[in-house]
Amino acid sequence: MHEAYIYDHVRTPRGKGRPDGGLHEITPIQLATQTLEALRGRNRLDTALIEDVILGCVSPVGEQGADIARVAAINAGYAQEVPGVQLNRFCASGLDAVNLAAAKIAAGHADALIAGGVESMSRVAMSSDGGAWSNDPQVAWKSYFTPQGIGADLIATLDGHSRTDIDALAVESQRRATHAWANGYFDRSIVPVRDLIGQVLCDRDEHLRPGTSLESLATLKPAFTQLGEDIGFDAVALQRYPQVERIRHIHTGGNSSGIVDGAASVLIGSREFGRAAGLKPRARIRACASIGSEPAIMLTGPAACSRRALQRAGMSVRDIDLFEINEAFASVVLRYRRELELSADIVNVNGGSIALGHPLGATGAMLVGTVLDELERRNLNTALITLCAAAGQATATIIERV
Repeated sequence: MHEAYIYDHVRTPRGKGRPDGGLHEITPIQLATQTLEALRGRNRLDTALIEDVILGCVSPVGEQGADIARVAAINAGYAQEVPGVQLNRFCASGLDAVNLAAAKIAAGHADALIAGGVESMSRVAMSSDGGAWSNDPQVAWKSYFTPQGIGADLIATLDGHSRTDIDALAVESQRRATHAWANGYFDRSIVPVRDLIGQVLCDRDEHLRPGTSLESLATLKPAFTQLGEDIGFDAVALQRYPQVERIRHIHTGGNSSGIVDGAASVLIGSREFGRAAGLKPRARIRACASIGSEPAIMLTGPAACSRRALQRAGMSVRDIDLFEINEAFASVVLRYRRELELSADIVNVNGGSIALGHPLGATGAMLVGTVLDELERRNLNTALITLCAAAGQATATIIERV
């Protein structure tokens, strides 16, 4: 087995995922292209050394279709020999791209790859790719299909979390992300997105809401009451969880992940690649795992997946310095911290997707870069990154500085 190393990473800012967002006029292919160009420029990279580009994309249709990874490599001016592949594990796609790259290197099938993801949620709407899982009743009933927000509220109900508990986590996410931006913690990795004439359109995460308070969040109405009570998805979920009398709807737009646009790329290679390219590795990928979980509630896989990755690495929870779990919904993070008995002080230390937004296919790769930068800033060694994913899945990755 060969070791897989992270040599560099970049990401775009997260632009609001709507027509007035800072990245709306930039196509998804251009978002991906600009991260690939940045990796090449920062590292004086001979792109002929890259043996694949792997990009996560959750809605690979329309402007995001047609193997966006290969087309982005061509558009970025990479050597024509560089292939590309798009993959989809829903919200975990960007992290799975990193894991697939690491696996190819570990198996000796490649020496250098770029992994990452892209999602332009303002231009290609979430769920626009359809699918039998949600749209075919003969399929949906087998998994008790319900939208993710119902699952998030069900977790909060099962675990006894109040609206205040949920909002408090969201306030802290906003506070930490605001502090990180104010102190330049993201500066090293951000690629300002430019238009065709080179003008900077967006250079900061737009979803951030400094000054968010419990009082301001308390004014927001629950987001999933209509889906659950009026359309009937609560009844579906309660068939799967008959021990619950009623689902309490407490998640809102303020304590759930934000809809945004963005892209990220991570340069991963063997030790031999680093020598050939004149680059020094920043971290190695110690272990990866993916897992299936109960598909109706859908969001509970990260703890079990983290344990699987830890077992493969021969590590325990106590061996990890920092944790990054995607803040899909506040209840997901609260359950994860409880299951692994984690202090809040080492989880999502610079905020998460509640504050910064969740560009579906790109988020996992962004979290790898964010936590690597923070390990270096704090002079710590190990981190675990994990995301829940739709249809009841999760992915996890452990990295270690070198």
